[in-house]
Amino acid sequence: MTKMTKRVLRGYNRLAFGEIQDAVRLLFSDGIDDAELDKMDLFNVAEIRRPKGGGMEIKFFDRLKALQCMEMLNAEEKEGVSGFYHALQESTRAFERDSV
Repeated sequence: MTKMTKRVLRGYNRLAFGEIQDAVRLLFSDGIDDAELDKMDLFNVAEIRRPKGGGMEIKFFDRLKALQCMEMLNAEEKEGVSGFYHALQESTRAFERDSV
């Protein structure tokens, strides 16, 4: 597994299983200073909006999509190079059938 793949998997893991309590605390707080905001873990937050009518909306990243991406990366890692060669072989066969 490459360093980049490991890094991506760690990110997906945080999205899938990470905590959201800091985002909820931000949502229900009246005011948070910059120092406190810097300490918050908002990794799972996709979007923060303040509507014209007041209040705050917080959208989170999709945990199920993160799990699906983790599964897909793991499957690709298991297939490895042999999966690439298999796909190449199949496309060559399809090309040969079409050219006959």
